[in-house]
Amino acid sequence: MSYRALVIGATGLVGKAVVEALLNEPNCSQIITLARRELELESDKLIQHKVDFETLENDADKFSADVMFCCLGTTKSRAGSIAAQRRVDLDYQLMAAKLANKMGAKHLLLVSSSGADAKSSNDYLKMKGELEVALEGLHFERLTIVQPSLLLGKRDHFRFAETLGAWILPMVCKLSFLKRYRPIRGEQVAKRLVKLAREQASGVYRYRLDEVFPVAEKNEFK
Repeated sequence: MSYRALVIGATGLVGKAVVEALLNEPNCSQIITLARRELELESDKLIQHKVDFETLENDADKFSADVMFCCLGTTKSRAGSIAAQRRVDLDYQLMAAKLANKMGAKHLLLVSSSGADAKSSNDYLKMKGELEVALEGLHFERLTIVQPSLLLGKRDHFRFAETLGAWILPMVCKLSFLKRYRPIRGEQVAKRLVKLAREQASGVYRYRLDEVFPVAEKNEFK
């Protein structure tokens, strides 16, 4: 079934890979990106819009799509504070989801985080959990939440903590009960999100890393 896709966070690690995967997805007839800058990609089915996330309501007409991919995110260090990070990771994405919902989007796919919990004492995991709960309240026909751990890949900026984690976590996560926290490439997550966008069943579907990438498929995207 053909669909129009909307991507926010399209200039980030996962978002850009989602756009690239959608360009090769025969079921996707059009890709709309909303970001502060454009990607260096060109295609007849790619439409790029520069927007100010502080005034998204002014661009409500650009949210017309069938499927929405939420890949927006930042870090506390880049944002400057937890409050500023919440603005990006929670507020912006929730507002975008509300606008897409009003414009008729049926399926929303969210890149969340392993351990996301609205009741967590960890600020990051709490905001991720709160976003999940808020999105459930919007009652999309289908809500797909993917909870990866550390995302690996080439970024346009250096993240020390992630670089360190990329060395340490693969060794620690050899323990079976920690496999859900193993690092994974952003490209892998993006390709699976595009596959999940094909699903038609209604409801809320939440996937932990070890569920969306079972052992039998661990080499699928190598």
